[in-house]
Amino acid sequence: MSRIGNMPIAIPEGVEVSVNENLVTVKNGNTVLEQVINPDISVEIEDGQVLVKRHDDTKHSRSLHGLTRSLINNMVIGVKENFQKVLEISGIGYRAQMEGNKLVLNVGLSHQVDIEQPEGITIEVENQNKITVKGADKQLVGETAAKIRATRIPDAYKGKGIKYDYEILRLKEGKTGA
Repeated sequence: MSRIGNMPIAIPEGVEVSVNENLVTVKNGNTVLEQVINPDISVEIEDGQVLVKRHDDTKHSRSLHGLTRSLINNMVIGVKENFQKVLEISGIGYRAQMEGNKLVLNVGLSHQVDIEQPEGITIEVENQNKITVKGADKQLVGETAAKIRATRIPDAYKGKGIKYDYEILRLKEGKTGA
């Protein structure tokens, strides 16, 4: 029995949720998110709430029940208030800047790294060492932040590189520590 899948999703004011066969669409102003739902799962809208139900008790249906509910819930939250990830750059000479809709990173490589801003995502650079990735689609925000971080993963000895703001680095001691 899925505890998460059985919980109803409250629809906040200003958010429209519509179900058309296997396609769930969530709108708020100009922001529109769509998700294709597996045919083993049904989505219904009753009394300002979204209910996710499964047709049978097979293992496949049970595994999709909670997942589908979480995906729809993230869509509702995303169109109401954007998701965001904050990245911090540390290292001498390491910096980031926006040029049009491209993020330009100088992170100790022989060349600059240009990252294109995906549609539906906003990348902001506060001072040269802090990058904020915002958007309605939780998966796309996380994927874009991970792509930025992957250009220079934090070093284990000095901590130089790009890390999430909540990430805690455990630095190794080096040769002289032994």
